Amino acid sequence: MATKPSPFKPSQGLSAFERYLTVWVLLCIAAGIGLGSVAPGMATFLDGLSLYVGDAPVVSIPIAICLFFMMYPIMVKIDFAEVVRAGKSVRPVGLTLFINWAIKPFTMYAIAVLFLGTFFLDVIGPDAVDHVKMPFGLNLPVGSSYGSGTVVVVDGIKMLEVPLWRSYLAGCILLGIAPCTAMVLVWGYLAKGNDGLTLVMVAINSLTMLVLYGVLGDVLLGIGRLPVPWQALLLSIGVYVALPLVAGYCSRQWIIRTKGEQWFRERFLHFLTPVTISALLITLVLLFSLKGEMILSKPLMIVWIAIPLFIQTILVFVLAYGLARVLRLSYQNAAPTALIGASNHFEVAIATATMLFGLSSGAALATVVGVLIEVPVMLLLVRFCQRTRGWFASTAPASTLQSAQGVSPQERQTTAQSH
Repeated sequence: MATKPSPFKPSQGLSAFERYLTVWVLLCIAAGIGLGSVAPGMATFLDGLSLYVGDAPVVSIPIAICLFFMMYPIMVKIDFAEVVRAGKSVRPVGLTLFINWAIKPFTMYAIAVLFLGTFFLDVIGPDAVDHVKMPFGLNLPVGSSYGSGTVVVVDGIKMLEVPLWRSYLAGCILLGIAPCTAMVLVWGYLAKGNDGLTLVMVAINSLTMLVLYGVLGDVLLGIGRLPVPWQALLLSIGVYVALPLVAGYCSRQWIIRTKGEQWFRERFLHFLTPVTISALLITLVLLFSLKGEMILSKPLMIVWIAIPLFIQTILVFVLAYGLARVLRLSYQNAAPTALIGASNHFEVAIATATMLFGLSSGAALATVVGVLIEVPVMLLLVRFCQRTRGWFASTAPASTLQSAQGVSPQERQTTAQSH
């Protein structure tokens, strides 16, 4: 079937926000550290505006608002009708699910323990501690032990004192169990992959996260001796995944029904373009305003966290790309399959770390390091895909595949430009 050429040029694959995301994150680090020095009580006050259960802060209201606006623009773009089309792509979909849920969480745990708990333990500090939120639903007396932590009182609030490296480990775990459902739309397009498959996997990942994110989080955090009650994980999934997912689905259906699909894609999604990253950057400023003193005293800490995250990203990509070749997938399906496995849903990871452990926790800092390295590493992998496409058989041109999957040029442009 003949298709019109797509107006979506490669240079349009990333918006200015997305192209320089690492720069924005670095600026937020500087702004947050500056805010923490000039007005040290401001971020603490905002983070203290929380919903409490007993004497334990459970949900920081300002952060919850920011994190909702990080997630909603991602969820509202998902067309779950695409899931029905997944039956035509059994091997790439099956491989993606296998990598995301059977391989990636466990390699992340193993690599993080090896580096943070062994190789870098002396530089992190074997006796260094972090104060994280009390586990949701637990009212333990001061001095009690829970996992690897001890209940203490900090500024009149009960906190759990845990080894610092284990707090970083928790953040890495939350990144490892969060498959990407946003930026991967951009990576797949830039690699000239099958956008239809990518959209299907975005929908499937969003649905499977409702179940497997909590299950794997419970298992791996428990093994890492930072157990989190299932009520806390359920609340986190409900607030930061299910709520924006339901809000996105309902508002998408209502807007398309009342305004039409063209208005939804060309006007509404265009309006949402900066919302996700803007909310992310505000959250990062608050986070670094609380962690600035520690970062200034140990500036290499971000490097120690980044190394295992970088190795994990490359390892998962190599496994997925290699298995795609073994399964004889076409390049148009192999590239997005590997890129989906390699990238992380850092928005959900940041949201969960903030809710479970606190904005000032090492776990939250570790998830932010994931944001810092995401764009440059994924762009590197996209270029690798482009240079190795000869390793795979090629099917129809990407534009034909995308049209066959029901993805319009306008949808590709709006989706990629609006993260």
